[in-house]
Amino acid sequence: MKKLFTASELDDYEVGSKEYFEFQKRAIFRKKLLKYCYDTWYDGLIQDANLIRNPVREGEILLELGSGGSYLKDRLPELITSDVVEGVADRVVDGRELPFEDASVRAIFLTHAFHHIPDVERFLSEAYRVLRPGGVVAMIEVAHTPLARFFFDRMHPEPYEDCAADWRFEQVASMMDSHQALSWMVFVRDRKRFQALYPNFRVTPMRFMPWFTYLVSGGVTRGQILPGFLAPRAYLAEYISIPLRSLFALHWRICIQKAD
Repeated sequence: MKKLFTASELDDYEVGSKEYFEFQKRAIFRKKLLKYCYDTWYDGLIQDANLIRNPVREGEILLELGSGGSYLKDRLPELITSDVVEGVADRVVDGRELPFEDASVRAIFLTHAFHHIPDVERFLSEAYRVLRPGGVVAMIEVAHTPLARFFFDRMHPEPYEDCAADWRFEQVASMMDSHQALSWMVFVRDRKRFQALYPNFRVTPMRFMPWFTYLVSGGVTRGQILPGFLAPRAYLAEYISIPLRSLFALHWRICIQKAD
């Protein structure tokens, strides 16, 4: 079915260009509600990596994949940012071939990046190789709630095919090549297969992220639906709707830890 509302302010920029990601980052900072969502996501990722009680020590590696318009490095100055294109991050890194020594990385962060990896089995094998014992892969991904399935299937340009049998997908040349249902397929639907492939990875229960504030923020591609002065009411609505997140959340937080 043809996607709805696929036109956006980002149409003026080449997908994956430096200007494209700079626009995304500006959009996050100028929208109170969207910034709130990202701050909540980053707080969770930092918590999953246990960086509050145990700050980064000299020589420890923190890696972000698919950094793009991310500002996680503002929170973690030691972070190595990366992307698959030149000029938008500290390094160019393909998640299927991580340029790090065995057991040398403390944490790998991904925000909206996991579902863009065309062969996640290779990525997970590489992540296991480079993570030190107790290290984590912490990510924000598209959820699989009723609203998320409808929203990302009908109103988003990237595919959301939760009936696909294979975790792999074809990547031609576009950064829009993706599989938005991938985290649900790997960590929920095919959990037994995942554990058989990676018996020393432990997956924590998914944590649903704020949805109402994200929805009315317009995301990074559209204008904020609610004016800024109504933001306190949106935060209140978000709080009241916490019990409904299993139905309406658009994103969830996933943490995978390598056994000690």
